[in-house]
Amino acid sequence: MASRRSVCLEEMTWPEVESALERGTRTAIVAVGSIEQHGPHLPLNMDTLDGDELARRIATTLGDALAAPTIRPGCSGHHIEFPGTITVAPETLMDVIRSYCRSLDEHGFEHIVLVPTHGGNFGPVETVAPQIAREIDAAVIPLADLDEHMRLLNEGLTEAGVEYEQDVIHAGAAETAVVLAIDEDLVRVGDIESGPEGEITTARLLSEGFKSITDNGVLGDPNEATPEAGETIIRNVVDAYVDHIETERRSV
Repeated sequence: MASRRSVCLEEMTWPEVESALERGTRTAIVAVGSIEQHGPHLPLNMDTLDGDELARRIATTLGDALAAPTIRPGCSGHHIEFPGTITVAPETLMDVIRSYCRSLDEHGFEHIVLVPTHGGNFGPVETVAPQIAREIDAAVIPLADLDEHMRLLNEGLTEAGVEYEQDVIHAGAAETAVVLAIDEDLVRVGDIESGPEGEITTARLLSEGFKSITDNGVLGDPNEATPEAGETIIRNVVDAYVDHIETERRSV
């Protein structure tokens, strides 16, 4: 049975949502995840797991917000050569985001925060957010700075004592650490394999596809991951995003 104190929209009844709105809850957190390959050791829903966790923790930290169901799948065409990956066109993802925002706006939410957790979703979120903001009454807050997101992940590793950093992050130390922190049973430890290192650009990955660069879908070394690093990463992202949200809410 769902807790009456849950901040997760999908776990609540409609009267509970109505009561939350009446008590002053006016912010909805919408993570934008994916269903795509994350190497032989992480589940396809890694970005969605991350989105669920971030949205829940952000809403809890704010104290006056709810976490909407994470949107999935996302724009994962650059992973499509790996079985199990499900991708949608950017236009489709943007239409879904628009529908989410319109629904939440209809119910009285005044701030809708978009939190992409998959690299291929940052561009569509950044593109559609200002369009939606012109169409609805609610303020739309996109947290769609991919460089900042990857910086926060690397900083989390460092703060947890893991001396390892990557310019482009996928299924390596940082993401493996996050899943270990969320549910270590989901990591197939015996199947961990390293991937290529070095200078790999996001632009090349998006244009040429992951298979052209990594046979196993991994970038870097997942063996560097620890649950403690994952917890530090999640906490850092939550703290930074809460600061952004509070600043944006004050400015509206």
